[in-house]
Amino acid sequence: MIVVDTSVLIDLFRGRDTPGVAALRRFEADGTPLAIPAVCCQEVLKGARDQREWKLLLGTLETQDLLVPADPWQTHVEAARIFFDCRRRGVTVRSTLDCLIAQLALENDGTLLHNDEDYERIATVRSLRTLR
Repeated sequence: MIVVDTSVLIDLFRGRDTPGVAALRRFEADGTPLAIPAVCCQEVLKGARDQREWKLLLGTLETQDLLVPADPWQTHVEAARIFFDCRRRGVTVRSTLDCLIAQLALENDGTLLHNDEDYERIATVRSLRTLR
């Protein structure tokens, strides 16, 4: 399964031609299973510029397969542990949400499609599979 990060979704919705968007389109065309962490939907929606864009984004996101924690407590504890372990090893992760998204990818044996350096940093501490 490919887990799609907010960074790729934003590039897609803004019409940017990035390697992540190109990979996402290839995966869609190939029928590769894709999922979006629910928190990524929140991140995308908060950037809507107006009501029209909100409705467009919401309508698109509602049709996607979403990843949610099977055990919210354990998922959040493990996400915090990622941040803790990174910090202890001198690895700077700027966003705790990125730790949550990474943990969801790990729990679902997914490969994280992203355009965010935090995930490459996390991958030095966890066995996170990433694709940029």
